[in-house]
Amino acid sequence: MRIAIDAMGGDHAPKEIVLGALQAVKEFNELQITLIGNEADIKKHLEEHPAISIIHTEEKITSEDEPVKAVRKKKQASLVLMAQEVKEGRADACISAGNTGALMSAGLFIVGRIKGIDRPALSPTLPTVDGKGFLLLDVGANVDAKPQHIQQYGLMGSIYMEKVGQVNQPKVGLLNVGTESGKGNDLTKKAFELLSELPINFIGNVEARDLLSGVADVVVTDGFSGNIALKTTEGTAMTLFSMVKQKLMTNTKTKIAAALAKNELRGLKDQLDYSEYGGAALFGLAAPVVKAHGSSNRQAIFHAIRQTIHIVEKDVISTIESEVKQVKASVEEE
Repeated sequence: MRIAIDAMGGDHAPKEIVLGALQAVKEFNELQITLIGNEADIKKHLEEHPAISIIHTEEKITSEDEPVKAVRKKKQASLVLMAQEVKEGRADACISAGNTGALMSAGLFIVGRIKGIDRPALSPTLPTVDGKGFLLLDVGANVDAKPQHIQQYGLMGSIYMEKVGQVNQPKVGLLNVGTESGKGNDLTKKAFELLSELPINFIGNVEARDLLSGVADVVVTDGFSGNIALKTTEGTAMTLFSMVKQKLMTNTKTKIAAALAKNELRGLKDQLDYSEYGGAALFGLAAPVVKAHGSSNRQAIFHAIRQTIHIVEKDVISTIESEVKQVKASVEEE
């Protein structure tokens, strides 16, 4: 198992990236990690380990860079060299906590798409009350989606949750303004029809208010709506904890209560943190490409690596490719 990681991507790079990688190679015996970035900076945080190698480069893509232009011009950037490792067969998968648009561009231009998938989808796992989580796609890879793109998201998401999430016949829902089949705009109405034709467990429309209750194992939507849903969920969780903290610090009695419930509150915070479930995979590419959260600490990087290992081990990409071919053949027969 060989994973290439952009050591210079993210708010806490390279320290937290390196420490997360170290934790992973100690946990998974067969894992080999290549860290790509400034060797001197990486070695400040790296203890020698036979399973970790470094590709040195001083160039990197920042959050301010225009994604497509940066990938084309910064040929020696850590994120670009990371994608090259996958393309040239020296790595089975790659991970970056850096510029999302640049990772998407590198995935498309360097790693390449699965034949039959029009547009990849960015797909994080969000928390649910039962702790199982659900897959939401797309959350911003493509803000303007067509009905067939959402149909493809449903197929890819179902395969991932069955293979990696170990969910038998995962429930796939379409994010909409109501649960009735006739609800929504032209995009969701047509997407509803196309999803109904797939050999998946499509349960119909689902509303945003029900997402965290576990109404579906996979929820599909266009990238614009998905990104808003993701950011709203994240912002609500952060605001809620800020309000709770404020209330618990008002007097001596509430401070004592907070101290007694400290572990439970921390556990709840972790449960609501979607980075605890791993990164957001870019499904639809020819190899696993995973986007870790920009503010990832070592634990979040570790979770992203573990998730990536499962995607490779369960052969998710080949299964998606095979299922897409079958669906296409079935449509052509009709």
